Amino acid sequence: MNVNDTTSAAVLDRLRRRPADERRILFTGAAIVTMDPALGVLHDADLLVEGDTVVAVGPDLDAGDAVVVDATGSVLSPGFVDTHRHAWETQLRRIMPDVDDLGAYVVSTLAGYATVYRPEDMYTGTRLAALTAIDSGITTMLDFSHNARTPEHSDAAIEALRDTGIRGVHASMGPHFGDWDKQWPGDLSRIREQYFSSDDQLLTLRLATLATDEIAGPALAYGPELARVARDLSIGVSVDAVFGAPSSEAILRWAEEGILSPDVTLIHATGLTPEAWKAMGETGTTVALAPTSDAQIGLETAIPAVDEALSAGIRPGLSIDVEVALVSDMFTQMRTLHAIQRMRAVNAAHGTDRQPRRITTHDVLDFATLQGARTNGLEAVTGSLTPGKKADLLVTRAEDLNNMPLNDPIGTIVLGSDARNITAVFVGGEPRKWNGHVLDVDLPALRREVHASREYVLNTPAA
Repeated sequence: MNVNDTTSAAVLDRLRRRPADERRILFTGAAIVTMDPALGVLHDADLLVEGDTVVAVGPDLDAGDAVVVDATGSVLSPGFVDTHRHAWETQLRRIMPDVDDLGAYVVSTLAGYATVYRPEDMYTGTRLAALTAIDSGITTMLDFSHNARTPEHSDAAIEALRDTGIRGVHASMGPHFGDWDKQWPGDLSRIREQYFSSDDQLLTLRLATLATDEIAGPALAYGPELARVARDLSIGVSVDAVFGAPSSEAILRWAEEGILSPDVTLIHATGLTPEAWKAMGETGTTVALAPTSDAQIGLETAIPAVDEALSAGIRPGLSIDVEVALVSDMFTQMRTLHAIQRMRAVNAAHGTDRQPRRITTHDVLDFATLQGARTNGLEAVTGSLTPGKKADLLVTRAEDLNNMPLNDPIGTIVLGSDARNITAVFVGGEPRKWNGHVLDVDLPALRREVHASREYVLNTPAA
């Protein structure tokens, strides 16, 4: 058994010597978790990539002139999709690990630290978040960039995504507090023209907004005016802080106004009324759950709303949220949601003759891949290893100490693995992690940059 091809410098060199648009890669001998309902899981199978695209999946594919990567003893799976992360905050990781509630986060981070951020701090935090995402197998990340104080702040966040090679979604929003240029949302037209003129690129654009005016006033709250901005630019909308009764009332109002649709994502969706969920389901509105955020910060009921989403016919995506208080990886999101939902299901049926309605490891991996892509408006591009989609994929060692022997590939990904087992990550057919290391990163230089930015932010009085 050979599990070393994705640790081989010689194989990587052969891959990188070929121009990206002429590159052909054949992964052989893997357990392939396609997350395509029509293809399922293939054992001892091959996957062929041409350029940036998956072109074939199946047994005994013809190698031709492809660079052959022996993936025996590994699981190939789609890259994870993060549907909501405030990436600019990343140099403040775990600065408040025992945060008491949403108010404490808002006061310390949005009304405090955020107000002193320079464009270079936006770049540093966003780049660190994206590189960490790649390291842990997240190939697509929606950056809910709600600190766009100037056009230069927005530019820095976008350029950070571009420079890492991640499939990035820049969701732009003005800041909650402090001085800013008030250029948002008007600046979105410039941003779209400057950075997002092509539909065939790694980066896409969305409008980011809040559910209600409770936190930061009406200018940032979703409604007909912001919906019109998004429609005129042909971009999706991501709505954060969707909690409780006020958000439930807003959702019913949006449904009446005709501004709910599959192009709109509601984030958290915690503590909503049955009527709100019905409106969301009927309009095809998507949902981004944040399992650790809801539970740890204590948002509304503190219970991720997976049962409510499924009952409304919505299969949600998953997200990280704020690294100032939470973890950085998708494995934890999947396991947290899996454990909480199954605990609730068994508890609800305990002492009765009812059977618990439990989600499965396949469900949470679906949420973390294909449904995440759909939530980000990228279902046709990524989220499954379907021929014709972009080659965003992970090679995970299944014969490492913590994974062997391989009995169930999906169970191994969801319950057994972590970032150390991911030996290779490809985004659009381009290797971004190899032999367990993120490529093209000067780690000492990055460390100096991150520490310098953190010291500036922490030692500068709030504006």
